[in-house]
Amino acid sequence: MTGDSVRDGEPGAADGQADGLSPVGNRDVWLIVPCFNEGTVIEEVLASARETFPNIVAVDDGSADDSAAAIHHAGAHLVRHPVNLGQGAAIQTGVEYARAQPGARYFVTFDADGQHQVKDVQSMVGRLRTEPIDIIVGTRFGRPRGEDDQVPLIKRLVLRTVVLLSPRTRRLGLTDAHNGLRVFNRRVAEELNLRMNGMSHASEFVELMDSHGWRVAEQPVDILYTEYSMSKGQSLLNGINILSDGFVGRRLPR
Repeated sequence: MTGDSVRDGEPGAADGQADGLSPVGNRDVWLIVPCFNEGTVIEEVLASARETFPNIVAVDDGSADDSAAAIHHAGAHLVRHPVNLGQGAAIQTGVEYARAQPGARYFVTFDADGQHQVKDVQSMVGRLRTEPIDIIVGTRFGRPRGEDDQVPLIKRLVLRTVVLLSPRTRRLGLTDAHNGLRVFNRRVAEELNLRMNGMSHASEFVELMDSHGWRVAEQPVDILYTEYSMSKGQSLLNGINILSDGFVGRRLPR
């Protein structure tokens, strides 16, 4: 995937020790943020994330609002698709951009709507630095369900169905394959080639984990479901589209 890139200069240097939790210690980490019409929230999301991870590329996937301007104001690297191609395409574009940057070793797919938490990324990157793992996938189901569990019922049912219908997902031991928070190393970034442009790219990620023999782990994460994020992508129709696109993707030649 390609796009016209616009960069708001180099990320500003921040004080701190190279401890893996400060901006200085995370210069080898790149966050990839696909974005479609997220102008009301993305500047705050990116600015907050850049306090810990200064290297962020946000892919404006043909937005009709002011997402591009918000990305620019937040100080992130900006890549633009002239038309909406879908989240899978935006992630592929972002990974290709990030892996071309000097010193890039670790890569994170991170949502633009504020659902993902920087603290979870810190923990996952720390594991990737020290454990023999190629990719870590966040899971909403890694802890006993509590009263504060925010995962919508319809979302829970769809995600559980995806696992039941996917032998690969079960073989890899994944419980939440459609969690968009993933942290992976250079090997995965170099071998990643997503062909499914829409939401079913998550199922394709699982296929690639299996076919390439990537060393996979899960980590429990907290997903923040705000009124804004709940208004997007939680419908039954969206779940059906994920399932149907996954069936189509498995039949495409590689």
